[in-house]
Amino acid sequence: MLRIMIAVDGSEPSLDAVRHGVRLVRQGLQATLVLAHVQQEATFYELATQDPDLIARASVSAGRHLMEPAVALIEAAGVRYETEVGLGETAPTLADMAERNGCDMIIIGALGQGGVRRTLIGSVSREVARLSPVPVTIVKHPDPQDLMDLAEVEAEVAADASADPTR
Repeated sequence: MLRIMIAVDGSEPSLDAVRHGVRLVRQGLQATLVLAHVQQEATFYELATQDPDLIARASVSAGRHLMEPAVALIEAAGVRYETEVGLGETAPTLADMAERNGCDMIIIGALGQGGVRRTLIGSVSREVARLSPVPVTIVKHPDPQDLMDLAEVEAEVAADASADPTR
């Protein structure tokens, strides 16, 4: 059975990735989904002034909390899953987690940004794809402007259809 890791951070794009994974399983793919979340490691100051074990437990707890919407989606679908929370830099930690968990692929969500914004803003999903030892599927979250453009086109088509009864 395949093991598919899905990167989850509580954002809507990460929930899009979860929905994609659930859809694959519902379409007949025999797989266990591994929900993975990465928390940034504590700073040197935090480690020097706080109990490191307490900080680690708090980070894992916060990660599990951020995964709750994704877990709810998967449980509602009745799909087999596991969860894991890692500590470190996001992209390399996700790649390591995929290898350590014997995953066959990674699914990760991404904002549907284009042009200059995509160039200027670092992309975790692209970095995961670069570092990953397994194939990566990037699920694009629609840009709100794309959705507005689509709504305008649909409205124009509907208006044209009502104006021309032969359509």
